[in-house]
Amino acid sequence: MPRRRKLVRPPGAPLSTEAAASIEMPVVPVRETVLFPQMVAPLLIARDRSLRAVEEAIGTEGTVVVVAQRDPEKMEVEFEDLYPIGTEAIVGRLLKMPDGSTNALVQGQRRVRLVSLVRAEPVMRARVILIDETVEKTLALEALMRAVLALFEKLTKLNSEVPEEAYVAAMNAEEAGALADVVVSSLPLTVAQRQEVLEVLEPAARLQKVNILLARELDVLELEDKIQTEVQQEVDKTQREYFLREQLKAIQRELGELDSHTRDVSDLRSRIEAAGLPDEVRAKTEDELRRLESMPSIAPEVGVIRTYLDWLVALPWHKATEDHLDLRRAAQVLDENHYGLSKVKERILEYMAVRKLAADRMRAPILCFVGPPGVGKTSLGRSIAQALGRKFVRVSLGGIHDEGEIRGHRRTYVGAMPGRIIQTMRTAGTVNPVFMLDEIDKIGADFRGDPAAALLEALDPEQNHAFSDHYLDAPFDLSRVMFITTANVLDPIPPALRDRLEVIEVPGYTQEEKLEIARQFLLPKQLAEHGLASRGVRFSTSALEKIIVDYTREAGVRNLEREIAAVCRKVARRVAERGDVPHAITATAVVQHLGPVRYHGPSPEERDEVGVATGVYWTTSGGELATVEATLMAGKGNLILTGQLGDVMKESATAALSYIRSRASPLGLPEKFHEGQDIHIHLPAGAIPKDGPSAGITMATALISALTRRPVRRDVAMTGEITLRGRVLPIGGLKEKVLAAHRAGIKTFILPRKNEPDLSDVPSGARRQVQFIFVDHMDEVLSVALAVPARDGQREPVMLAGPVAR
Repeated sequence: MPRRRKLVRPPGAPLSTEAAASIEMPVVPVRETVLFPQMVAPLLIARDRSLRAVEEAIGTEGTVVVVAQRDPEKMEVEFEDLYPIGTEAIVGRLLKMPDGSTNALVQGQRRVRLVSLVRAEPVMRARVILIDETVEKTLALEALMRAVLALFEKLTKLNSEVPEEAYVAAMNAEEAGALADVVVSSLPLTVAQRQEVLEVLEPAARLQKVNILLARELDVLELEDKIQTEVQQEVDKTQREYFLREQLKAIQRELGELDSHTRDVSDLRSRIEAAGLPDEVRAKTEDELRRLESMPSIAPEVGVIRTYLDWLVALPWHKATEDHLDLRRAAQVLDENHYGLSKVKERILEYMAVRKLAADRMRAPILCFVGPPGVGKTSLGRSIAQALGRKFVRVSLGGIHDEGEIRGHRRTYVGAMPGRIIQTMRTAGTVNPVFMLDEIDKIGADFRGDPAAALLEALDPEQNHAFSDHYLDAPFDLSRVMFITTANVLDPIPPALRDRLEVIEVPGYTQEEKLEIARQFLLPKQLAEHGLASRGVRFSTSALEKIIVDYTREAGVRNLEREIAAVCRKVARRVAERGDVPHAITATAVVQHLGPVRYHGPSPEERDEVGVATGVYWTTSGGELATVEATLMAGKGNLILTGQLGDVMKESATAALSYIRSRASPLGLPEKFHEGQDIHIHLPAGAIPKDGPSAGITMATALISALTRRPVRRDVAMTGEITLRGRVLPIGGLKEKVLAAHRAGIKTFILPRKNEPDLSDVPSGARRQVQFIFVDHMDEVLSVALAVPARDGQREPVMLAGPVAR
């Protein structure tokens, strides 16, 4: 049976605020609890010495000191770990708990101050000073008590956890200190805050502190009540709307009508059944449709699921166009839309032939058209689609930095959409379009991923039958798509992506080709757009040649079309203002309409000159002539290089000079010719950066000419890398370089012998009009390039070896 004891206050307690002498009392440390005077509270007794102290107090009908410990986690408590102010308490009863602990019911009597430790075992005993409270009631104190009581009443109404008995006890508290203790014991405060109030010994000050804490707690409760009220109102409104909608649905069902959400679900179900989706995709759409059907129409995910299902249903999973496999008609379509480009046309006709013979076994090619701007790469894709009878779609990849642009974003992101490939397939409406990926060499990469890496799967015939888009989260078959990519240069394309592409070079046009393109395509188009076709306006051949040579300098025909359009605008204005129709546009009229000639060079020199050789270089827009100048001056043997040359070109100049020094005697030069004079090599157009090894023999020829005072033939251009032994090594970009020389009127072109097979790429017209000299050594170059004045005023070549001419 639990032992009980009547909880009463000991008689004869002193009325002084603090007793004059200390007394010895047992101490019970507690955790997470602060006991206030006049409060009854259960204490969990877990320490043996605390249990002995409580049992001793019951046996002797004495009291104990209940005091909070500073660190609640500490099990072995020393005297220094206790707060200095505690509460004298009477122990009423003890209850043994199932877990072996003891529960003691105690009632606080008065505050005590701990002075010193008497002993720690077997019972912690300390000397303490008992503290009684006496306070004189004043009007101010009475007003404060009423204010605290009023706030406490509000708190009990707002906080259901505060029992009504606490407010009754507060109403019956006659003293200010007792009122403060009753109120603070009911507030949700921390141990530190409760202890802080316990340590305020002056009743008025304590009541003032409790007033502040009570006001703060009341503010929090009022704000919490306001938030809860708003939430409840919103919930009530939502529930009311839900019930009303359910009632509306029931009424509509009775009337045979459907709401918009039900109609949308029914419409989607019909579209899914008619779409002929693959099994895996159909299972996914049915799952999403069931989710959509079970959701209320105002749910946030309704729009996300609806959009997702729209995308799945709208994609062409099986719909395909029938290929036109008439090779003659296809060749005719390609020739009608594009002049030249025989390699590209041949490759397309080969594809169509194999499709005709083995349609089920052939994989769609992944072509890459590489060439300078304006040569018709993009428009060529449209012509291929027309020849095949397929839909044509195009995506420009220039400037893309985000992998999500290719693969899409997952549906967890707000505003997620499929990637550009899936979006374009939806636009195409068929599973086998001609899909052009334009400007693939201008893809960028940053922290958002590498789009080029995302293209690897789409452009790989081994993988693209199950292309994975992050948004769809379902495989999509791209194996029947004919992908065509375009690029100006191959260098920026990553090797892994380049390996998947079948590269077809689209070269720059010769003057003859540009003339034919202008006659057959550009001129009729511009005359029709400017309203001049029906008025008999025509351009003479000399006028077109004038525009091509003097007003454009490009590998393609884009600027040529602009200049023809400019002339047509001038003529259209003349016709509109005066009604005067010029039926023939001549070269003189071109100058009148377009102004002074814009391009005067680079062109061959007007005469053979010492120290000046003509080379050629490759650019993204085609080839250009480059003049190399060399001169000598008094100095200390320095080699000066100017013209914004790159490191490779500087090394070529140094190698050329070293070769000349090693061959000084056969060249008729003093052994130490370089001492006492500086050598300066310059390439004009200094604002344009230049680099590469292909100007090696050109710089060597200009140097030898300057040193031997033998002029270089003005009608000779050359290209090739030079070694220290004078060997001529092969170079790249030969086709563009030959076309540049041909445009400039060069008659003789020196090139490395190992580049002879590359001449097959050069148009036959240019090959016929230019004499090609194939060389293996620098001596062969000099025998053709250098000339000496003959006695009759004609020049004679300096023959040092026997070159081969074609």
